[in-house]
Amino acid sequence: MNYYRYHVFFCTNARDDGRPSCGERCSAELRDYAKSRVKALGLAGQGRVRINMAGCLDRCEEGPTVVVYPEGTWYRIASREDVDELIREHLQNGRFVDRLMI
Repeated sequence: MNYYRYHVFFCTNARDDGRPSCGERCSAELRDYAKSRVKALGLAGQGRVRINMAGCLDRCEEGPTVVVYPEGTWYRIASREDVDELIREHLQNGRFVDRLMI
């Protein structure tokens, strides 16, 4: 059994070489929002959901990038509305959010 049902990683990398980065697209703020929503909904904790920051996931051009394990599903999450949809559909109902997948 996995320690968490879902482990969600938000890339918060900030590149300094001129290439796009998730960090410059408010990914840390989106991660903070996701973490607070998961807690408010009672979804956080062992056996449930964990929201984490990640360093570069090497897909910043498509970002802000999020990956959800154990499935390894990749998403582009650009707004609080996207976060809410990810939580509702994937984390609560176990359904992939096709429009956000990359």
